[in-house]
Amino acid sequence: MKSVLRFLRISLLGLIALIAVAGLLFGYFIYSPEPELPKLSGTLTKESIEVNGFMRTYLTYLPQGLAKGAPLVMHGSGENGAQIRIDTGYGYERLADQHGFAVVYPNSYSFDWNDCSKVGDFSANGREVDDTGFLSALADKLITDIGSDRNRVFATGVSSGGFMSIRLALEASSRFRAIAAVSANVPSPENFKCKPAEQSTKDIPGTSVMIMNGTKDPLVPFNGGESSLFGLFYKGGNVRSSQDSGQYFADLNHLSGKPATKLSTVADGVNVEQFFWRNNTKVEVELVAIQGGGHGLPQPYFRRPRLLGPSPMAPDGPAMIWAFFERQFTADAIK
Repeated sequence: MKSVLRFLRISLLGLIALIAVAGLLFGYFIYSPEPELPKLSGTLTKESIEVNGFMRTYLTYLPQGLAKGAPLVMHGSGENGAQIRIDTGYGYERLADQHGFAVVYPNSYSFDWNDCSKVGDFSANGREVDDTGFLSALADKLITDIGSDRNRVFATGVSSGGFMSIRLALEASSRFRAIAAVSANVPSPENFKCKPAEQSTKDIPGTSVMIMNGTKDPLVPFNGGESSLFGLFYKGGNVRSSQDSGQYFADLNHLSGKPATKLSTVADGVNVEQFFWRNNTKVEVELVAIQGGGHGLPQPYFRRPRLLGPSPMAPDGPAMIWAFFERQFTADAIK
């Protein structure tokens, strides 16, 4: 009996130690304290829309006194809208209050958006989910409901949402003036299923594209290869390198020549290298390489879990993305 009790005592102590170690590992690699909710002027509402037989939900943030004809910024991710607000440090809502634009957070139907990758499960109830149709319909609805300017509709997203933004640039260029894909690359040819639409016409410019990636992203390799976490989880097939992804969009939009480059050092000694493909048209492509950055949107309000790689608090990703979007309608007014 004493030996049994001793065995049980040792086993219990071992279990307690295992739980303690698991808690420490969770705290170190996964836990990250949420940013403080800032004082915002506007209102956040939850709404829904039915598209192709699927009921889709989304959150909308409207700053107080938002004028008719204001820009619209759509932000998606594999997480729900409420979590996206936290993970971005409420960055887009802070900017919306300052610059006067609406923000919408559409929710994916499952964990993944149906992007350009062939690898992944993009079906529900035996049917493939049409996320391009959903996001296009949502943009049209908000143009009507809140009076957003149809020529200043922008899309951005992180990870799965970044890959979906790439699909919008390719297949819905007439609806989205520019996109910013964060922690995402263009899928490799063997993993690519999208059918790019004509990128521009005489009256309608194509979609300008920004790609913002960390060079030490453990999920979406900056230099190309398999998109996954440790080769085991979140598999999305092979992707091009970030440089090749930028060049892909430059070629698609007939932006010839080598890109101009700019290297700058931001807070905490983080180096940021930018590549610009431009000519005398209204469309541009920009690659933002966060040297030493991991997976996710860099910003000063929220440090991402260590599991996703290094999490620099600079540059201010949302501010850089908004400046890119704002530059597009400034160019439209000039040319």
